[in-house]
Amino acid sequence: MRAPTMPRSNDKHRIIKHYDVISPYYRSFWGEHLHHGYWIRGDEAKEKAQLQLIEHLAQVAGVKPGSEILDIGCGLGASSLYLAKNYKAAVTGITISEVQVEMATKAAAREQLDAKFLLMDAEAMHFQKQFDLLWSVESISHYQRREEFFASAAKLLKPGGLFAITDWFKKENLTPAETDQFIDPIEKGMMVELQIMDDYEHFLISNGLQIMHRDILNKNCAKTWDLCLDIISDKAFWALAVKLGAEFVTYLKAFQAMRAGFASGNFVYGLFVACAASSASATSSASSTC
Repeated sequence: MRAPTMPRSNDKHRIIKHYDVISPYYRSFWGEHLHHGYWIRGDEAKEKAQLQLIEHLAQVAGVKPGSEILDIGCGLGASSLYLAKNYKAAVTGITISEVQVEMATKAAAREQLDAKFLLMDAEAMHFQKQFDLLWSVESISHYQRREEFFASAAKLLKPGGLFAITDWFKKENLTPAETDQFIDPIEKGMMVELQIMDDYEHFLISNGLQIMHRDILNKNCAKTWDLCLDIISDKAFWALAVKLGAEFVTYLKAFQAMRAGFASGNFVYGLFVACAASSASATSSASSTC
């Protein structure tokens, strides 16, 4: 008899269950933005640092006022609302969590912003329109079929449109021992599978997009996990973890692995901005700029 197949660390059903159950708790201890902070001075409050990550990505991407934006893996919708408010953008956010759709929709209604949220799998996107900007913050590392995802996403960009990404990666050329020590605990606890940045660059370029920016933000983002470890040191928080079950305890234990990954440089927090060819340049040489 064959041994049972082990579920992948980024099993979709596990991810949905996690975010449906945990999202309200996330908001209470981490805030509206479910992502890393970006420290410029180093002494900013975490809320300011989280906002600075979004501001940095938007500035690097050169988001234009009035853009039509698709926020892929929108979480609680905080990026969508920021873009709608600060750039007068029309934003559509998608997530596989029903709870997140409900929470994000209520937040948009409270702030009276042009943002709507849909229950949709990023690996099975279906829209009858294209967008000026695709926005993805710390989401793609959850996906299982990334090559197909990038091919599908590229088709949703208008000519000259932009794809702005931050995501989790691993360092190139890790030894098996380094992978076992630093990467496996992150993947298991955080429900991701980590690739190297060159993989994403290949996916983007092979689908006709031009890399405009590529950067590693480790120095600016590492403090996130110092704060997370401080937050979860509260005994009341671990009582909640016991209530929520073993998988959540595994998730919390991975916080230390994230900190170690940053400290060792084996975990990489990366940024990409890529551009689709404009109509005029689509038929010209490959060296054309967006």
